[in-house]
Amino acid sequence: MNDHTSEAAARPHAAPAGATDTPQTTEAILAADARHRSGLWSPDVVFVRGEGARLFDADGREYLDCMAGIAVASVGHANPRLARALAEQAQRLIVAPQNLGNDVRTRFTDELFELVKPPLNRVFYSNSGAEANEAALKWARVATGRRGFVAVRHGFSGRSMGVLPLTWEPKYREPFGPFEPDVRFVTLGDARELEAAVDDTTAAVLLEPIQGEGGIRPASDDYLRLARELTRERGALLVFDEIQTGVGRTGTFLASEPSGVSADIVTLAKGLGGGVPIGATLMTDAVAAAMPAGGHGTTFGGNPLSAAAGLAVLEEIQERDLLSAAKRLGERLMSGLRAAGGSAVREVRGRGLLVGVETAVPAGPVIQALRDAGVLTIAGGGDTIRYLPPLVISEAEVDEVVARSAAVFARFT
Repeated sequence: MNDHTSEAAARPHAAPAGATDTPQTTEAILAADARHRSGLWSPDVVFVRGEGARLFDADGREYLDCMAGIAVASVGHANPRLARALAEQAQRLIVAPQNLGNDVRTRFTDELFELVKPPLNRVFYSNSGAEANEAALKWARVATGRRGFVAVRHGFSGRSMGVLPLTWEPKYREPFGPFEPDVRFVTLGDARELEAAVDDTTAAVLLEPIQGEGGIRPASDDYLRLARELTRERGALLVFDEIQTGVGRTGTFLASEPSGVSADIVTLAKGLGGGVPIGATLMTDAVAAAMPAGGHGTTFGGNPLSAAAGLAVLEEIQERDLLSAAKRLGERLMSGLRAAGGSAVREVRGRGLLVGVETAVPAGPVIQALRDAGVLTIAGGGDTIRYLPPLVISEAEVDEVVARSAAVFARFT
């Protein structure tokens, strides 16, 4: 068990000393928040503290976090190395745009390319996954001189206007159209559709090696190889969106690694900063060279604070062997959930600590019941529940997640 989670794990239903000494209750905080929030969400819980794979709310209740800020808290909450790196960097330098050099950004980049291998040799930093994908689309257009894109049904590329046309879910897209008619959607795994969609107008094929919001649905190795073959033959680029799957979540640094397929561009975000906003668009030398000087930019991308966070995350992953841990603990989690599911669960699928539980009943009430039992999860397309715990979750905590989930599933059997 990790040192920073052992005390909390030993007392799974009680907050650590001092955790309840918050100035306001959940009710008071939410009432104040309601005065000015946008109205997009109506939260009914307030989290004030985290430790490893656990969160504590304003009323002192403890939760096992299998949401991790939607695969963001890769090295856990209040990670000592990450907190120390941020504090030290904040006292040295916070702002240095990418058109200026910075020592910590260079160290972070060197460490990143120890884990990401050629032909990916170049990187552009931004602040989020949507921005990383937008940069990928711009580079694809300038590198090929084409405008069209091929995306996958049930895929999720982001909600900003530049990538929204490639996000499948109508509720995200339709209120904001019409968009340029330059995106063709194909069905994941359908070779004929992909072959028909990629032509001499296609700048890039963009896909997730494992769909996240689409329900934890992996693309087969053969499908990824076909995408690589078609794009290479027809002069298009291949873009892997590894924003949710990357940074070790599946047991390898990139989820695409086991396929042996190398993309022209790979996008990262979420877990790369461990909770600090960062995006990265990785690309080959040839793709990078296509963008004219000043052709793309961002004010905050690659700032020293986010670079320090990214460096701390990569050091944690390597020194604590979190890739192996994600693979081993993911197998344990999936095996346990399969055994615990009963008739309430149709299928458990995933890789590493990217796990989807497809329920035989509507997922919403199950997610709420899990939260009531102290397990935070999130929907993942259809009736699929995503389990995305921090990579630092312990074996004992995985077993606790399974036990609490089993009790919930039994109520829906």
